Amino acid sequence: MSAEITTRIAAAKQAVMAETALLLREFGRAESKLKSDGTRVTAVDIAISQNIQRSLHAQFPGDQFFSEELTESPAPIPVTSRFCWMLDPVDGTNNYTNGIPYVAISLALLEQGTPVYGVIYDLARRVLIHGGPGRGVWDGDHAAHARREPPHGNTLIGFHSPVEKSHVEQGRRLIARFKIRGLGSSALHLAYTAIGLLDGVVEHNNKVWDIAAAVALLPESGAEIHYMNQSPFPLREFTVSAPRIEYIAGNTAVCHALLKTLATG
Repeated sequence: MSAEITTRIAAAKQAVMAETALLLREFGRAESKLKSDGTRVTAVDIAISQNIQRSLHAQFPGDQFFSEELTESPAPIPVTSRFCWMLDPVDGTNNYTNGIPYVAISLALLEQGTPVYGVIYDLARRVLIHGGPGRGVWDGDHAAHARREPPHGNTLIGFHSPVEKSHVEQGRRLIARFKIRGLGSSALHLAYTAIGLLDGVVEHNNKVWDIAAAVALLPESGAEIHYMNQSPFPLREFTVSAPRIEYIAGNTAVCHALLKTLATG
């Protein structure tokens, strides 16, 4: 295993865990403001982004660091370094400001634009979920994997109400066939699929920072991801104005059932 990746994994875990006290202290108290894209941001988002960037840059000055909250221009930034970091400092900001605990700090390490390790702090369960190809998937100190069962009467699918009205019919089909959980955190939907708390996910409205860390967990967990539009990986450039990402995830049988459900009435 690459010592360069191992060193970065240790630094990522330390950097994320160092921000959990702030995340917990301001939970349900932080005030948010509306951004131009309709999403919300708090001072906690900014502080966590700055703190983690500072920590990682001190150790790996040649790595690029990407965070929605620290990017001032919508202009694309080319990915030029071997290693780069992708951070969502508070995934589930609406939950966070309203005191709903499905919130995550989501940090991905990418090599040549592809996620190779993900570190996700799960506020709801006070657990660090982490892992990547060849290094296992961990729910705290316990090895974890995706559910292996084919779809059944109690299959749980993470799904957020689609923003685009063209997806409403797909939502109706999913609700008719599966049990639905809408947690308000895309990172946790995918991470919970990787560690076996959910059977799968359907999403229509994500950006790359929402999912990069959790995507790193999937190959090792036994789950897979299928993009319904173009895959964002390997990442060639970072921009906050990138198109929304649509995808499904789960084990092979679950993905097959999801694709069939979305495609037919």
